[in-house]
Amino acid sequence: MTGTNEKTTKRLRASAAAGRRAYASASASAALATLLLAAGCGSKAGAGEVPEGWGTLRTPAVTVAHPPAFEVQGAGERSKYNAAAATLSDESGTIGMITVQLDFTDADSVEEAAIGAEAGVALGSTLGKQEEIRVAGPDGDEEARRVTFEFTQKDSAEGSGAGTPGGALDPKAGTRVAGVIVAGLDADDRTYAVRIDAVKGKLGKGDLKKIIDSITVK
Repeated sequence: MTGTNEKTTKRLRASAAAGRRAYASASASAALATLLLAAGCGSKAGAGEVPEGWGTLRTPAVTVAHPPAFEVQGAGERSKYNAAAATLSDESGTIGMITVQLDFTDADSVEEAAIGAEAGVALGSTLGKQEEIRVAGPDGDEEARRVTFEFTQKDSAEGSGAGTPGGALDPKAGTRVAGVIVAGLDADDRTYAVRIDAVKGKLGKGDLKKIIDSITVK
């Protein structure tokens, strides 16, 4: 009888120990999940926010942030097509540009606005398909379209869109340039387009994402 009681006691102790281990494991997993969630919430910038240390291009209808290395162009410096612009330069010349265009075409939809913005891309460029995205707006997220493109630099007057809404880059001929356009309609249903051009490899994907995420429509 005593042997039976000892066996029963051992089974109960083993069962209790297993239960404590399972509880501890579940508690640790829950704590880790909470920690990761908190870390994620703390590190993710909200739509329309300007990263710390960055500047902002402001227009009546849309704002967009730019990395600190970009220099804002004054009204007398930028193309007449641009409501705001900032450029990135090195010893070779202008290697990056962010521009904002407003009310540049008649459009009844976001898709039509993007098509109109595509007209400012240099001839011979490779255009990607329109991608639906969301940007910050006065009443929450607003629909927009993202279009990517690439072209090979010919010279400062041809190939980069000099004299067109995109402005101009001026690295040496043969340089590959990549760009992104985000286009849509503002609160008054007028078109806007934010365009980012840069010599390939000169603007990191992280900074490009931050620029696009910062776009705020009024």
